[in-house]
Amino acid sequence: MPDASDLTLGGLTPDEAEREIYSHILSRNPEHDFEPTLDRVREVTELLGRPQDAFKVVHLTGTNGKTSTARMVESLVREHGLRTGLFTSPHLSTVRERIQIDGEPIAQDAFIRLWQDVAPIVHLVDARSAENGGPRLSFFEVLVVLAYAAFADAPVDVAVIEVGMGGVWDATNVADGDVSVITSVSLDHQQWLGDDLAGIAREKAGIIKDGATAVIAEQTDAVTPVLLEAVASRGATALWEGDALEVVDRQPGVGGQLVTLRTPAATYAEIFVPLYGDYQARNALLALAAVEALMADGGEPSALSGETVEQGFGAVTSPGRLEVVRTSPMVLVDVAHNPAGIDALVGALEESFAFQALVGVVGVLADKDAEGILAGLEPVLDHVVITSSTSPRAVPADELAEIARDVFGEDRVSVASDLPDAIDRAVQAAERDHDMGAGVLVVGSVTVVSEARILMNADKRKGAGQAR
Repeated sequence: MPDASDLTLGGLTPDEAEREIYSHILSRNPEHDFEPTLDRVREVTELLGRPQDAFKVVHLTGTNGKTSTARMVESLVREHGLRTGLFTSPHLSTVRERIQIDGEPIAQDAFIRLWQDVAPIVHLVDARSAENGGPRLSFFEVLVVLAYAAFADAPVDVAVIEVGMGGVWDATNVADGDVSVITSVSLDHQQWLGDDLAGIAREKAGIIKDGATAVIAEQTDAVTPVLLEAVASRGATALWEGDALEVVDRQPGVGGQLVTLRTPAATYAEIFVPLYGDYQARNALLALAAVEALMADGGEPSALSGETVEQGFGAVTSPGRLEVVRTSPMVLVDVAHNPAGIDALVGALEESFAFQALVGVVGVLADKDAEGILAGLEPVLDHVVITSSTSPRAVPADELAEIARDVFGEDRVSVASDLPDAIDRAVQAAERDHDMGAGVLVVGSVTVVSEARILMNADKRKGAGQAR
């Protein structure tokens, strides 16, 4: 694979050039290969003139809910007439989804130009690192650099930045968040973050910067003291769910839910959020408080315009989060990939859908708690088709099926070697057992959902699935 600055794109079509760039970035250490240093990213951004200082930043971490919350923050900020950048991970269809400007993935031609501008600097830092026996910038580090450069070039007024993993040593943390958001903290990525909730919380608390505002979801007893200490040590202002912030009421409805949210500035009554589940109401609460704090610019937050809040939330989408990608039978996809995420998903399913029968298509990655994921799904699935995505990290279907049989019993488990076959089997089972009222749920990993969405042409559907 050529070095970053040697990647020749001349003569290629835009699609080919994008594939070449992505292939090069993929050749680097993967995003889940966690290394506790910011040196390489900091060096690249210094050479680029510190693009991350060109805009205000809302920085988000936590175990579950980061992406949905980030998308809500971005939509609310954009509704104020400000230009926005949004950096999230992972992507579902194209890597350009990770870098969004004004709510849209960076354009292909802009992505190619961006790479050509930034690649020589990336190569320079790669070479310097190699001279000292170090690695090249990783996949995720390169994407962070590209995002910050794109946002400065746009230019955006506010960038909403989701960490990749953790906080202190996450590549995104070369930026100083004006507002930090910490969603619920639970166990995930144990291979890199460990099994100690307090230690994980200390890592995530690293995004809270001196004098900033921290918006914090309700946490467990092991996590709360750690975050309290971090807030105090940095002289930050904290807004806690369950204290300053509250979901006063919510009413599930068609296509989402009506929520009443209380912040220190106001109580916003009967706001429609086009997403399902208690956890999305709580994510909306965090997003609303974060935008209030951002717009206050260090002063006392005041209430946002009711019309702005309604339109901002009303425009929110969250692909891959209880997303409908087919009807008759209904096929849902959800990226929940740890036990806490599965528990939240199950609650939303039971509350918002009335399936007579639900067939699961489940694939899990090797570093995840497969037994915990399957055990959480067991009460709501009548049958499960075990499969694997094309990811090299995917648990082989036969191996995962052994775990599934222990959880579901032999009669409720089928195995399919690939995802297309698995979805076909699940749809046939759903249609065979119930003419009406049956559904299929694809779940277990981001990669299996990503591939399912592509198979089902989810991004080309009009009026189906997106935040519905």
